Amino acid sequence: MNNDAPLFIAQGLTKEFLSPQRLAVLRGIDLTLRKGEMAAIVGTSGTGKTTLLHILGTLDRPSGGTLLHQGTDIFGLDDQRLSAFRNRSIGFVFQFHHLLPEFTALENVMLPGMIAELPLPEITDRARELLDRVGLGDRTRHKVGELSGGEQQRVAIARALVMKPALLLADEPTGNLDPKTGEKVFTLMQELNQALGLATVMVTHNHSLARRMDHCLTLADGLLREGID
Repeated sequence: MNNDAPLFIAQGLTKEFLSPQRLAVLRGIDLTLRKGEMAAIVGTSGTGKTTLLHILGTLDRPSGGTLLHQGTDIFGLDDQRLSAFRNRSIGFVFQFHHLLPEFTALENVMLPGMIAELPLPEITDRARELLDRVGLGDRTRHKVGELSGGEQQRVAIARALVMKPALLLADEPTGNLDPKTGEKVFTLMQELNQALGLATVMVTHNHSLARRMDHCLTLADGLLREGID
């Protein structure tokens, strides 16, 4: 595959809800994501940023439009194949880490691979390597409650990457952290994005962070446009 070729291309994505009247949240989203690029999406609350992220992550289907991965229309897959694609190709990081408190850091990172029924030695090695990369190699046996907020979010990032996804989606990943810790987490995500050759889309209210990404986009009136107001 040509390294300059897009990993994902969204074309004309729309999303409508009936509640009870027709509400058009997304009105034709176009977005191209390439290997190693980071795109920030900003906008006021209620503009549909999380809705867009859910569609890009195949957690929800659009009302119209296409999402292509290496030329394949992802939403042409049935639900079972779409779920398998999501587990294999897309990683998620949220504002709240959503780690399982009864599990250790290592077990939390291993979980997606266990769901995918990968061989246990393979997924264990992957999880250990990622925890090393995020600076938690000495915290593998610690449970969630024994980790700081920043450490918990780094575990969540490792978990999102353990299946070697092509696309990383982050919804306010620094929003629940103090500024210093948030800066460290963002810098880590930048480093991993380049090192692992991902495409990353981050929804954020932090305009300072957004301006440091390859693309800075504003979602307003159901459409994406370049730049921040």
